[in-house]
Amino acid sequence: MERIAETLTILSEADKEACDLPRISEDELTVGRKRLYIESYGCQMNFSDSEIVASVMRNAGFATTSEVTEADVIFLNTCAIRENAEQKVRNRLQQLKSLKKKRPELLVGMLGCMAERLKTRLLEEEKIVDIVAGPDAYRDIPKLVEEAETGQKAVNVFLSREETYADISPIRLNSNGITAFISIMRGCDNMCSFCVVPYTRGRERSRDAHSIVNEARELVEAGYKEVTLLGQNVDSYKWASEDGSEKVNFAQLLERVAQLSPDLRVRFSTSHPKDITDEVLHTMARYENICKYIHLPAQSGNNRILKLMNRTYDREWYIQKIDRIRAILGEDCGISHDMISGFCSETEEEHRDTLTLMEYARYDYGYMFAYSERPGTPAAKKYADDVPHDVKIRRLNEIIALQQKLSLERNQRHIGKIQKVLIEGPSKRSAEDLCGRNDQNKMVVFPKGNLQKGQYAYVRITDCTAATLMGEAVL
Repeated sequence: MERIAETLTILSEADKEACDLPRISEDELTVGRKRLYIESYGCQMNFSDSEIVASVMRNAGFATTSEVTEADVIFLNTCAIRENAEQKVRNRLQQLKSLKKKRPELLVGMLGCMAERLKTRLLEEEKIVDIVAGPDAYRDIPKLVEEAETGQKAVNVFLSREETYADISPIRLNSNGITAFISIMRGCDNMCSFCVVPYTRGRERSRDAHSIVNEARELVEAGYKEVTLLGQNVDSYKWASEDGSEKVNFAQLLERVAQLSPDLRVRFSTSHPKDITDEVLHTMARYENICKYIHLPAQSGNNRILKLMNRTYDREWYIQKIDRIRAILGEDCGISHDMISGFCSETEEEHRDTLTLMEYARYDYGYMFAYSERPGTPAAKKYADDVPHDVKIRRLNEIIALQQKLSLERNQRHIGKIQKVLIEGPSKRSAEDLCGRNDQNKMVVFPKGNLQKGQYAYVRITDCTAATLMGEAVL
């Protein structure tokens, strides 16, 4: 997924206001049962995968716990998108060594993209690790645990062309009971030169449309008010029945989910600029409950750099997509981006092209980071990582500063307007305030009055920062 954790992002302050994304497993009754603790790192897909793992392990007789010291098995669901993300996991393993020393029978497993990338090397480099499982091996985890309990190291990093986990009902870890992720596809066929995802998550495959709609329906019946459809590139979703009588593309899937209930908000992530279609945009415009927000990673504003990145579009193509979004969904549609500073051989003039693209697109916020070479990627094999680190950071700071300015300007557009907000819970800064997100995925903070989590509130915006809208409920 192109939306990357551990990045420098304009959302940092807003995230302080919101409930954190789930990082650890929830507590369940554990009488007579072994206990599982899961920590998740990286993109939303990893958090969604952890819910699948929890379900698989529950069926194998495990309960989940939020206390690492109470666990019989600890899983770290990892990210390999940047060197810093991997280092954070390694640091966490060092912290767990003392726990393992006190309880030698404790099992520690590495799941996800880092596990897939490093495979058996993890067992050699990190002696604490007992289990290594890639993103397509989660059904096999109970067997891997059994093998590790005998004192053997257990590994499965086989990548599948069919696995979608469509039949597994995820356990909503640390859920707020309001919002949930639904994975609609796995893998990626876009071979961007800087990215490890095709090598850690395999080729693209789409999940059965009926299983997706059924999962969304179950969430509605359980009282959830918002779902986010997840995929490395949701716009390339395509599913067909075995006999070919039924075919569903992403726009059609989006419509099916939106039709379940007018009170169910529908979001999606991530879109690839080469694949997002007018059909998707018109579907969004047709349904009030499909949020008017699109994450559209650019990565660079310069055509030569985009070609080196193998993004398969140019600046002009990307601008045309921005124009279509604005034309069909209106000027207030929220648009966010991913942007890389200091990619191989990037010049100052090419960096300025990124800044001018940002000014043209008028992004609401972005995920911004300095280029981090990942071993095994085409960029690492073909191009020298020749932009000095201090230059990367200076350019990154310029990108961040511009986005701060753009975000503030975009948020100021909302002042005086009434926003429909789905309340996610209390603000972290004050028990007297509630917080939730509006249609454009912006955090809104307002006095709680008699309102409760899970309700929709209409809030008149009275002030803002670059990251947060503030106001008061009017209905």
